[in-house]
Amino acid sequence: MTSSSSIDHAARFRAMHHGAVLVLPNAWDAASAALVEAAGAQAIATTSAGVSWANGAPDGSGLGREAMVGAVARIVAAVRVPVTADIEGGYGDVAATVRAVIQAGAVGVNLEDSPGSPLLPAAEQAARIAAARAAADAEGVDLFVNARTDVYLAGVPGDQVAEVEERARVYAEAGADGLFVPGLLDLDVIARLAKGPLPLNVMAGPGAPPVAELAAAGVARVSVGSAIAQSAYAVAARAAAELLGDGTFDTLADGLAYSTLNDTLR
Repeated sequence: MTSSSSIDHAARFRAMHHGAVLVLPNAWDAASAALVEAAGAQAIATTSAGVSWANGAPDGSGLGREAMVGAVARIVAAVRVPVTADIEGGYGDVAATVRAVIQAGAVGVNLEDSPGSPLLPAAEQAARIAAARAAADAEGVDLFVNARTDVYLAGVPGDQVAEVEERARVYAEAGADGLFVPGLLDLDVIARLAKGPLPLNVMAGPGAPPVAELAAAGVARVSVGSAIAQSAYAVAARAAAELLGDGTFDTLADGLAYSTLNDTLR
């Protein structure tokens, strides 16, 4: 049975895409989600790569539905804001995956159109989006379906802008609520795509235009994928190498206080 909290969170999350740019620093476990919320995030987005790595699996659907849903449930339980889940390619049965993440408390999903050759045909992905929408409607949750297209990330040859525009049209007709185009950082192209039928989400990181410039180009939502998780693991790698090599502890100097982490999760 759908909770009133999920219904409220779904409405709030949808509204966040129509106003000031929505900034989502991606989380991968309960602690990272709680810290992102404490920093002021209006909502939490998971990163499939970070969730996979934290659970001992490679990214690219290596984790599987059950473990992913378990991670989403723990994140939902750790925060008070809406949570949107990266469900990668849907783990086979998209409808079953959507039902599971809704029952875990998520009110949004990212659903990608790869792997394919290199992408799924637009019509095939549209059918998967429609299945996600139908499953959410049956659960009574106004799920925000963020349709991810990997035209740029996969380096699809040809007129990439036209390909994305066509996929945006087809995905919108199938019931998508947003368009996610990772790998795209050209502000002129972003401005063109932002005029399309769906609110535009881009994935930023080091070297990308700042949030203010992305917002000025019409972007509705900015996320960072696995970048924060990668940075956290980089600290772990450096600290271990320093400890095992020089036997010193300088890398550990800027860690969060024990009490800060503990209190954040109370």
